[in-house]
Amino acid sequence: MTVTVPMGAPAQAWTVWSPCGPDCVAHAAGRTPAIRALRRTAAFGRALVGAVARGGRIAEPETLRSHAAGLLTALGIRLEVAGDPALGTPAPTGTLVVANHISWLDIVALLAVEPVVMLAKREVADWPVVGPLAERAGTVFIDRAGLRQLPGTVREISHLLRAGRSVVVFPQGVTWCAGTGGDFRRATFQAALDAGAPVRPVTLEYLQHGAPSTVAAFVGEDDFGSSLRRVLRADGLTIRVRNHRPLLPVPGRDDRRTLAARAQARVCGTGPARHG
Repeated sequence: MTVTVPMGAPAQAWTVWSPCGPDCVAHAAGRTPAIRALRRTAAFGRALVGAVARGGRIAEPETLRSHAAGLLTALGIRLEVAGDPALGTPAPTGTLVVANHISWLDIVALLAVEPVVMLAKREVADWPVVGPLAERAGTVFIDRAGLRQLPGTVREISHLLRAGRSVVVFPQGVTWCAGTGGDFRRATFQAALDAGAPVRPVTLEYLQHGAPSTVAAFVGEDDFGSSLRRVLRADGLTIRVRNHRPLLPVPGRDDRRTLAARAQARVCGTGPARHG
C-alpha cells in the first residue's frame, strides 16, 4: 500500500499538523461597516489597557472572567453557553477541561465562562500584549517541539488538578478551521488519571448570524494582527461554548488512550480521525 503525504505535512508521525490554511478562512456574512470596526478597535484597546493595569491581580478568578468577557464585548462578539452552566464540576480535585481548537479567541471565551488555568503553546507568550497578560493569568506554556519537557508538563497539570485548580487543554495540539479535525493527543489525559480528576469535554463553535463560520479561525501561517483585523470586521459573530457531562475515569478500564477517545467522541461527535 502506498501512502501519499500531503505537501507541508511533517515527516514524523508524532508531529502535530493541520492542513488548514488561509484558504479555509472566510466570512459567512457581510463585513461590518468600517466605522463600527474602528469603534471596536478603540474599545478593544481600552479593554486591553484596563487588563494590563490590573497587573498581577488579573489572575484573580472573578477579575479574569470579567476582563475576558469585556474583551469579547469590545470585539462585538456574543458569547453563548449551552449544556451544563459551568465548566467546573463539584469534585475533590480540579477538572481537566478538554476542548477543540479553532482560534486564539477560544482562550478568551473559555476564560469568560470559568476562570481556569490554560495550557497554551510557547509562542503565545511572545505575542504583543496578549502574551504578558497570559503569563500574568497563570497560563502554563508548552513547547510543542520539545517532547522531553512533556512529562514535566503532565506532572505540573496533575499537581494543579490535585490542588483543586481546573485546567483547559486543547488535545488536538493545533488549530483547525472547523475544530473537528485531527486526533486527540493522549499525554495530558494522564494528568487526570494521576490526579483522579474528572474530564469535562467542551465543544467550541463559531457562527455568524446563526450560520457556521471560519472567520475567526487562526490557522496555518496566519498572524495575530491579520486574525484580529478579520474579527473586527466580522458581523454577527457568536462563540458557542457547549459543555458536555464530565467523564469520570473508570479504574481498571480507562487508560489515557481510551479516555482521549471518549473525550474526542463527545467534543467532535466522532471517533479518532484518519487522514491520508
